[in-house]
Amino acid sequence: MIPLGAAAAAGATLAYASVIERNWFALRRYDVPVLPPGARPVRILHISDAHLTPGRRRLMNWITSLDRLDPDLVVNTGDSIAHHESVRYFLGSLGPLLERPGVFVLGSNDLYSPRPANPARYLWRTSSRDHSRNVPDLPWEKLRDGMTEAGWLDASNQRGRITAGGLDIAVAGVHDSHIRRDRYDKIAGHADPDADLRLGVMHSPEPRVLDSFVADGYDLLLAGHTHGGQLCLPGFGTLVTNCGIDRARARGLHRHPAGEQAAARDGAGGRTRAASALNGGPGGRGGARGLSGTANGDGRPGAGPADPARPAGPGGGRAWLHVSAGLGTSPWAPARFACRPEASLLTLVPHAGD
Repeated sequence: MIPLGAAAAAGATLAYASVIERNWFALRRYDVPVLPPGARPVRILHISDAHLTPGRRRLMNWITSLDRLDPDLVVNTGDSIAHHESVRYFLGSLGPLLERPGVFVLGSNDLYSPRPANPARYLWRTSSRDHSRNVPDLPWEKLRDGMTEAGWLDASNQRGRITAGGLDIAVAGVHDSHIRRDRYDKIAGHADPDADLRLGVMHSPEPRVLDSFVADGYDLLLAGHTHGGQLCLPGFGTLVTNCGIDRARARGLHRHPAGEQAAARDGAGGRTRAASALNGGPGGRGGARGLSGTANGDGRPGAGPADPARPAGPGGGRAWLHVSAGLGTSPWAPARFACRPEASLLTLVPHAGD
């Protein structure tokens, strides 16, 4: 028999994870030294993994509130919906963000509806084995068309060009490598060295895909998918990534390939400036508050100074990588623990030069 105290503690933990932390949205802020010397800072809002269902009003309102950050560019790295009625709610949540320059790729859960599964299985395998369906059952075309009609660039296995914040940005992206829909051969080749920024976008941060982007000279890589582990251990961090990337880089800003310091702990790499909830906590009103101090990518104090190394560039050999822990959860696993749902504001700043 389970002791009454242990049962009560387990119940309290489950309630916290499914009611409080799941709705305790955090804004992560990072400075990324990736622009040429003398360039003015440019802000990228990175969102991912909303897994939106029609009833999640707090999440919808929080996404809408992100427009007050005044980003120059919005990047959505997929898994936006989790229900066949969710497209209009997701596009409505983006609201004024759709009037800004944007880039997106699709994830597996934009195509296939979620199914119930035992979360413990992720300890010994990834969910890629579970995607045996070949015919999408979610209205991904409406989701795609809603964003492209607003002027956002669909980077799913495509290259493109976009101007944001006065920057000429060369963009390339792949569809979800977790279900083998990535076709890097369609975008392969050196990124334009004359662009102000070379941006690679994907849903799942699979090392083989990251390596290809770096080899082609992309400066900044954005991904989601991992949920930061979703259920983490305080003091230890991520247990599983559900893809090939190492646990230390399941969320936050890092370098790729990772150096010894970058692989040693979460948050290595660029300087992070703040991690806070835009709404001031669960159930808040959306007003920005508490944006001070320094934090690692998971919100812990004590980030180090910015790496002075130059961005990769064509032939440079390394890129900045930001992996979002995402905004939502599968409706079949509606809980987060020691891993708050998040969006990130990446402020691109000049690198130190040679």
